Amino acid sequence: MRLVVQVKLLPDEATAVVLRETLHACNRAADHASRRAFETGTTSKQSLQRLVYGEVKAMGLSAQPALQVICKVAGAYAALKANLKAGNYGPEGSKRRKAVESRPVRFRKDAAQPFDDRCLSWQPDARTVSIWTVCGRVKGIAFQCSPAQWKMLTEHRRGESDLVSRGGSWYLYATCDVPEPGLLDPAGFLGVDLGIVNIATTSDGDRYAGKHLNQVRHRHRRLRAKLQKKGTKSAKRLLRRLSGREARFAADTNHRVAKKIVAEAQRTCRGIALEDLGGIRDRVRLRKPQRVTLHSWSFAQLGAFVSYKAAWAGVAVVFVDPRHTSQECSRCHHISRKNRPDQSTFLCTSCGFAEHADVNAGCTIAQRGEAVWAVSHAADDAA
Repeated sequence: MRLVVQVKLLPDEATAVVLRETLHACNRAADHASRRAFETGTTSKQSLQRLVYGEVKAMGLSAQPALQVICKVAGAYAALKANLKAGNYGPEGSKRRKAVESRPVRFRKDAAQPFDDRCLSWQPDARTVSIWTVCGRVKGIAFQCSPAQWKMLTEHRRGESDLVSRGGSWYLYATCDVPEPGLLDPAGFLGVDLGIVNIATTSDGDRYAGKHLNQVRHRHRRLRAKLQKKGTKSAKRLLRRLSGREARFAADTNHRVAKKIVAEAQRTCRGIALEDLGGIRDRVRLRKPQRVTLHSWSFAQLGAFVSYKAAWAGVAVVFVDPRHTSQECSRCHHISRKNRPDQSTFLCTSCGFAEHADVNAGCTIAQRGEAVWAVSHAADDAA
């Protein structure tokens, strides 16, 4: 499995200026290559390389950085094509989709730039890196990381590293190819119900409340609206400084929750069952005040964090049908809207079973996970 290790660079002032000039040069070249790709309809890597390689090199880039820029542009158009096909920019003919299709992909002047081992070399023991820049090779740039990150870099780093400028600091995102341990045969499944009031609730009864996260989201939303309405230079500076803070807080919260869920499943030799919530934003119809909350709900991120942490720990993960999990009794499997009179209460109208609604849903998800696992392994055994 591939993991990304983020390390912080500690360049001096002169080196930081050179790194910034390098990012600007690479992204100017990427913008030029993107315009040429859009004008000619040439978006595959090899064809685009034949078209613009000489032009990109003439903009001050060496051979290998020029190839990396072309690869970045080709990847951006491949991602755009996939998003259009998936309908992420709206249906064909919609205003938003037309706007996206009518202009070339653009790159911010400080957008991340990938470097391979010929442009960037690591010296883990010395905690330094050497990076190609438009002003020549810069050696001995110090970086800092945790002992666990250092161990992963020295043992598993493979492929490219991305140079990133964020919030006045410099980072390298290094790709590490970590071997996956074999999946343990689960003795059962830990069901996880995802929600807004409770970020996650397990079938064991552990609830991870979303109150604080929702408060942070609402506070940032009100502050953004206030600053955008004001529109002064100082308000825009504050908006730039605040950008990404909410997302980082939400990601940190999801990491913590996912880590606890996976640790509990590993401790009890169980797998993890999650709801397959893909496309829920298109299926669910809510009143206008609730839509912002739904669209800021980072369930996909939490599911992804649980999945990769579980794979790293050798814990099996299955995704189950989410329909009626909040209305089905985990004891007698009777399904009715009347089983859930309010957000937190579950009271089965058939057998009288009572439980916290999210815990009952977690138990139902766990049972479905066991069924999915049994069916998939029966098919494997038959094959």
